[in-house]
Amino acid sequence: MSARLSYEFFPPRSIDASFRLWDTMRALGHTEPEFVSVTYGAGGTTRNLTHEVVETIGKRTGLNVAAHLTCVDASREETLEIAERYAEAGVNHIVALRGDPPKGQGAFQPHADGFQNSPELIAALAKTGTFEITVGAYPDPHPEARDDQADIEWLKRKIDAGASRAITQFFFKAETFFRFRDRAVAAGIDAPILPGILPIQSWSGTKRIAERCGAVIPDRLARAFDTAERDGRTELLAIAECTHLCSELLEGGVDHLHFYTLNNPVLTRDVVHALGLAPDPALENVA
Repeated sequence: MSARLSYEFFPPRSIDASFRLWDTMRALGHTEPEFVSVTYGAGGTTRNLTHEVVETIGKRTGLNVAAHLTCVDASREETLEIAERYAEAGVNHIVALRGDPPKGQGAFQPHADGFQNSPELIAALAKTGTFEITVGAYPDPHPEARDDQADIEWLKRKIDAGASRAITQFFFKAETFFRFRDRAVAAGIDAPILPGILPIQSWSGTKRIAERCGAVIPDRLARAFDTAERDGRTELLAIAECTHLCSELLEGGVDHLHFYTLNNPVLTRDVVHALGLAPDPALENVA
């Protein structure tokens, strides 16, 4: 099996977090990712940090870096100025998202002079002719979706607006991704759809994130992790489950895996090595 790789990081908010980010990039850099992306915080709270981290990664590592950009809490002019700053820094790949509302706001409320949704943002970015544009997709229904088909319709709007690929929210069953991919193709979507993979570093944290984003947790997985927590073997289970999921995706024709690292390289690195997608430096000198 072979596949291209990419990774998502988030901008650090402390010195210790900065060290963790750079350690993560060093640990995963040998896998030669096609690109890495850097997120915004909810409500655009890390906008300036994201910009600084994106510029630094590009200059210091030579990695192809993509910057997240959202519609939250900014006018159209302000948002496009941020995009222009990225272009001036040599960053021409943007992950364009609607974004999560600021904490405590509840439902997303567009800025009075801002983009109303992600297709509007994508169309404006595409009009510049400057950016490669990646967007989000939801193989499990988005919490705000009226039904399953709504997520397909939104993805088609984003691709038609000028996006060249999509990355999915994480999911726990390969068939969830395959069903979504097949429905997207049936709807006339021919852009690549990259599966988003979340190695489970914290079972309690993963459950909280899954609840917020609508990812469905299979009963079997919940029982397995509840048992593993009691037995102190959650890391082994996490590696095994993630490796199995990725293997099924690769066997089903997936040629690119996108990992949500949470700025911790250990599980992602171990899964990539278990899949044989990159050499393990620790074993290279073993006779």
